[in-house]
Amino acid sequence: MRLTDPSHTDWFKSTYSTGAENCVEAAVLLDGMAVRDSKDTSLTPLRYTTSQWAAFCDGIVSGAL
Repeated sequence: MRLTDPSHTDWFKSTYSTGAENCVEAAVLLDGMAVRDSKDTSLTPLRYTTSQWAAFCDGIVSGAL
């Protein structure tokens, strides 16, 4: 589900988390991504535009982050 309001979307954990306690969850939004702490989902999620999320992913792939 892709919405602009992260409180009404489907959240997922990385397949790399393997049940660890210190995880984040992500949600795909119409205008980008949202990220939240999986231990306390009542906290306001961080929101990133599509271009911000792409730059973050590029930084990971290139080794800059």
